[in-house]
Amino acid sequence: MSSGSARAVSRGVAKKVLAIETGEGAGAVVRRSIGTPSLRNISPFLMLDHFRIGEGAGFPDHPHRGQTTISILLEGTIQHEDFAGHAGTIGPGDVQWMNAGHGIMHAEMPKHRDDAGNKLPDPVGLQLWVDLPKEAKKEPPSYQEYRSEQLPKAESKEEGWRIKVVAGESHGVKSPIELPKNGGVLLLDVTLEPNSTVYQDIDPRYNAFIYTLQGQISIGDSSTSSAPVQPKLAFNPSPAPPAPGEIIEPYHTLVLTKTGEPGVRITNSNASTPARLVLVAGEPLDQEVYQYGPFVMTNRAEIQQTLMDFQSGQNGFERAPGWRSKIGAAMR
Repeated sequence: MSSGSARAVSRGVAKKVLAIETGEGAGAVVRRSIGTPSLRNISPFLMLDHFRIGEGAGFPDHPHRGQTTISILLEGTIQHEDFAGHAGTIGPGDVQWMNAGHGIMHAEMPKHRDDAGNKLPDPVGLQLWVDLPKEAKKEPPSYQEYRSEQLPKAESKEEGWRIKVVAGESHGVKSPIELPKNGGVLLLDVTLEPNSTVYQDIDPRYNAFIYTLQGQISIGDSSTSSAPVQPKLAFNPSPAPPAPGEIIEPYHTLVLTKTGEPGVRITNSNASTPARLVLVAGEPLDQEVYQYGPFVMTNRAEIQQTLMDFQSGQNGFERAPGWRSKIGAAMR
């Protein structure tokens, strides 16, 4: 659908959450919105971190079960290694898509120096956790890694917008990332030039949110007055959502309303500064979420079984006992 379509009704904003910068571990800084007391989850999305990893920090060997982790790097360099034999290094614009399935151990470590010892920028990026349907939590893990240039882009120079299609489809352009057969996801990296607008289709069944990275945007139409229906969310009571057309600054997560509209209209009305954001949508799952650290299941008994499986090295964790990553050696 064209960004200039006057007939298309836009979703609005059900909730606005500012992701405040806080320390995480040794040397890491995280802006977390989804996965906090004010916004526990938006099915199927469990956590969203906007991270910066300083020297001396990292995420050495650790397990996962029951979710997909998606990492989009904005700056710097990060290495990945897991017990299934996958290993890789990503830079700005690159994406890692790891489906933990019934169990995996991996390490994610920043690279702060090049081969000559010169200082590299601190890694900055986004990591999104997506819940897996119950059946998919029993399947083997998988890993996908794509360079920035491998991800296709939709663009209208005339209308002033560019969209990197990380997952799903936008304006006739489809991502190469393979999605779970039983859980759809749309993930777009959107740039709006000054005084520009884009309309993006979203499956009416999907829950959706926007995370603002740069510049100022507004959502929907200032004339919108109908009372929206909120998607199924897990969050504490909060102040009223922004008014239609209200300008939103960076580092906010905007949970979009879900009323059957086919998409969302996003506007950058600033006359001099571009805006950048990620738009994410996914098929909600009709299941409970029981999370214990890096394990995400559907009931307490499954969490207890997962802990036993990990400790005893069975049911997906057979390769975990004694496995040590090369890239995590410096933090052991």
